[in-house]
Amino acid sequence: MSERAMNFAHPSETIITRAAQHHGLASRSIGTILMDAGRLSTDAAENIIKLQKEGGLRFGDAAIQLGLLTEADVRYALSHQFEYPYLMPGDTSLSEEVVAAYKPFSPVVEKLRALRSQLMLRWFDGESGNKMLALTSPERGEGRSYIAANLAVVFSQLGERTLLIDADLRHPRQHEIFKLGNRNGLSAVLAGRTGMDEAIVRIPDLLGLSVMPAGAIPPNPQELFNRPQFLTLLESAQRQFDVILFDTSIGGAYADAQMIASRAGGAIVLSRKDVTQAARLRELTDSLRHSGATVVGSVLNGN
Repeated sequence: MSERAMNFAHPSETIITRAAQHHGLASRSIGTILMDAGRLSTDAAENIIKLQKEGGLRFGDAAIQLGLLTEADVRYALSHQFEYPYLMPGDTSLSEEVVAAYKPFSPVVEKLRALRSQLMLRWFDGESGNKMLALTSPERGEGRSYIAANLAVVFSQLGERTLLIDADLRHPRQHEIFKLGNRNGLSAVLAGRTGMDEAIVRIPDLLGLSVMPAGAIPPNPQELFNRPQFLTLLESAQRQFDVILFDTSIGGAYADAQMIASRAGGAIVLSRKDVTQAARLRELTDSLRHSGATVVGSVLNGN
């Protein structure tokens, strides 16, 4: 699901309006948000307000007309005013792979929002009680961790309390994508060395998003998922979160993904254009179904 593969963009104003309808307006003005962020001085704000009153303009339009703010500045303020946070270019708190945080109005992220909408209708519909979903793929290099990370972000931007669990205890990636430490995580929880709350990291710049990194790579991942601590973790997570996504290990070589999907109840199968073999994809889909998991759908990750 690369940016080059996408060709459908969504106007930022529509996206912000949708978020506003979901959350309601925040109390702070655009000027206050930007001054608090150090992006606007008091004198500049006064000049903007003067032109705003004289010309009957909106604050952002007046600021851009004066050359005191850019459109990116205004969109940044609107995102916080409407509780639709994203990161500005130059912010290095997360990896650039988190395009939903850095480029929320890009075509690739619109495609992720379309996937989110389908999942909200078909899986996280409220009436079913489904809160958990595993993401897996036949082989490595098919974009599973990338899509899991960005899907978690767009769910959190919708206002869902979202937990992303890096359940790939063989080749974990989420701690790199979100720039987290990886000493404490899922493996420690499953081994009984720490509690769930201690292993979860809240992402401060993205409201509602929490990540549980994989932790130290254990010698026995499959056995760990069979321990009662895993069921305890799932029960606790469902009480605290609305959406729980699992980034699993590859399903074509290990049984971890099938075990996790069976416990979660459902799975999405990912493939990459011109990389994934159709036979491997069918084998994985069949094995997930045999494990008792619902295959909710599949995602083709374009080059």
